[in-house]
Amino acid sequence: RTLAARLRAGTLSPVALAELSLHRLETIGPHYNAVVTVTRERALAEARQAEAELKAGRSRGPLHGIPYGVKDLLATKGIPTTWGAEPYRDQVFDFDATVITRLREAGAVLCAKLAMVELAGGMGYDRADASFTGPGLTPWNTGFWSGGSSSGPGAAVSARLVSFAIGSETSGSILTPSSYCGVTGLRPTYGLVSRHGAMALSWTLDKLGPMTHCADDAGLVLAAIAGHDPADASSVAKGFAWGSGAAPHAKRWRIAVPKGCVEKVQPAVRENFEAALKVLGDRVEVTRDVEFPDLPWGPAVSAIVGCEGASAFLDLIESGGVAKLRCPADHTGAYANLMTPAVDYLQAMRLRGRMRAAMATLFERFDAIATPGRGTVAYPADKSFAEAYPGISSGPPVIPAGNLTGCPAIALHDGFGENGLPTSIAFLGAPFSERTLLELGVAYQGRTDWHQRRPPQPK
Repeated sequence: RTLAARLRAGTLSPVALAELSLHRLETIGPHYNAVVTVTRERALAEARQAEAELKAGRSRGPLHGIPYGVKDLLATKGIPTTWGAEPYRDQVFDFDATVITRLREAGAVLCAKLAMVELAGGMGYDRADASFTGPGLTPWNTGFWSGGSSSGPGAAVSARLVSFAIGSETSGSILTPSSYCGVTGLRPTYGLVSRHGAMALSWTLDKLGPMTHCADDAGLVLAAIAGHDPADASSVAKGFAWGSGAAPHAKRWRIAVPKGCVEKVQPAVRENFEAALKVLGDRVEVTRDVEFPDLPWGPAVSAIVGCEGASAFLDLIESGGVAKLRCPADHTGAYANLMTPAVDYLQAMRLRGRMRAAMATLFERFDAIATPGRGTVAYPADKSFAEAYPGISSGPPVIPAGNLTGCPAIALHDGFGENGLPTSIAFLGAPFSERTLLELGVAYQGRTDWHQRRPPQPK
């Protein structure tokens, strides 16, 4: 919002801003393995157009002239779209994904295709080094992972390489890198944002959403990309509007803290979570030890992602192409997914009705569910996930639950933990409650400055 005001006032040039972003992507991005392709030619063309339009008094809105990047699973005409995987390194589409088109129409300037875990993690990766670009690294401490599978968007936004990025989530891939990189990540309601032109991993779970510096910016981006798309049968006939910021909230938000969500997390994660709730004190009514619905959230999401992912990449698996993937676990995980009995998948899909009903009952009493974004800070980049933090648990499976039921969530930077790494607080809401989540974020960030902290410059 601040950059947009300067661009409209003429005190900042869209071309100069794009050049700065391109320079940072090219010189700093490699330190974090955050960038696949810098789209310099396209970016400068879009920036020159934005500059001419703004000089002529034509504003397309708050994203006009703002540089951004996208996770490299979104199709971009004439530019490689690699899906983070060696077998698709030279893949080029002749069209733009709907999200790219909508951002172009809003005047945003595409500067980069950003790194990701290969095939969005659907083959069962178990370590950070699961992309042909190498392990994504958090700018706060490059010995640690930036999170998956939107590793590049998390690092690029955190390091101020771009003003915002588009990530994707099937089960945690926006919230996790947002937590590990100290940025704001918004996972929208399933169907609110078109996935046309996005790599499909799990048709019934995949979602696209913004990763930004603050909640207000996330609202601006979501407003530009949300809405029905005839090219995506799963998109809903709803849009999203976000004006000059959050309107004053007349009543206190009713917040549920699930039983068991802070007992086995790292101490700093717990302390920062409690401090965040305390900051919101007079704006929220917190109920502790709320029973979370006891359903097989984890096994259900694993069965669905495994089966739908195996179907999506059946040709790659049957051809043996998975052997070209970077992570050894992906070579065998793909075949294991093929062996999942059909009854397991069907049972998981049938359970989703009960799951939605259980969550709907919970949201009759509460406006949002609050938990730590992750139970730990970022994993070491050189260890398997199982080796990283034994004995730590995030408690109730809120991330798979939210994704299985299509609910939105937001992650907000709330402090630092071990090795100078960020922690976060996350809020989960009922379907289409993005405004509530964003207003919670704006309220929290209006009283804290964690979202304004910047990681050290690489040496």
